[in-house]
Amino acid sequence: MRNLISLADLTPSELDRIVRRAVAFGRDGIVPKPLAGRQVGLYFRKSSTRTRTSFWSAATRLGADVITFGPNELQLSTGETVEDTAQVLGQYLDALVVRTNGDVEEIRRLGSSEDLAVVNALSLDEHPTQAIADLATLTEEFGSLDGLHLLVVGEGNSSGAALALAAALTPGLRVTLLCPRGYEVPKETLDLAAELSGDKALVSQVVTADEVEGLVDAVYTSRWQTMGVTKENPDWIRDFDGFQIDRAFLDRFSGPRTVFLHDLPAVRGEEVTDEVLDGPSSRAWRQAHHKMTAAAAVLEWCVSGIQD
Repeated sequence: MRNLISLADLTPSELDRIVRRAVAFGRDGIVPKPLAGRQVGLYFRKSSTRTRTSFWSAATRLGADVITFGPNELQLSTGETVEDTAQVLGQYLDALVVRTNGDVEEIRRLGSSEDLAVVNALSLDEHPTQAIADLATLTEEFGSLDGLHLLVVGEGNSSGAALALAAALTPGLRVTLLCPRGYEVPKETLDLAAELSGDKALVSQVVTADEVEGLVDAVYTSRWQTMGVTKENPDWIRDFDGFQIDRAFLDRFSGPRTVFLHDLPAVRGEEVTDEVLDGPSSRAWRQAHHKMTAAAAVLEWCVSGIQD
């Protein structure tokens, strides 16, 4: 069993293999059923539409049986240790998909059993499977990630962090993070991206649109209140003035094939306008489909042990 808790745990070839499998699943469908006879648990401590449903859909298409756990349905809520829970679940399940609003360490502790593959379906630090879906969408669109420039706009949240790490593992992929001052991707994540790439990562972070260099191949944004969590500053919305993706913003940085991406859910009229989200450049709905193909590729890699 193999865990996927952070993209930083993967090699460039492993990430490439998982992304290519997600693209293939999107093109050819999921056949045959490599996880037939396997059991997958979904443990979601926070609300989810796409990620939870995509992992359920992926697991069943792969042939696995699925059980779901709500935030208070495991004995973790009554004091059992994470390690004891992992040891027990490893006797019943082949994989456990976990979403939490906490840091990644609790998920790592759940991954302490050698008999249980654990997948991070979003933590405060990182959203690795979302980044895989994003890379699959871009690969399908452009054929290759080498030479692409991705502009990630808005709060430096778990999706932005994952994309920075993904760029560190993907030769030739350039990521510019455009975040309001005070809402940047943490320096520790950027330092990790540099370390993973041997200081060759094409990742930069800026706080004004004027600092973005050149045209881009994709403009990406997320909702400004990650997981719907209200920010401490009651006037926080003012800090995001100028960061909405409207037609003028998209045109400013667009080349002839530039696409728009959004990890959803979207707050229409806030971080993106209807004209962009529903427009001809938007690939947000195909991107949402690739959450399922990415989930399938991750589960296959974690549980079946399939190599290139």
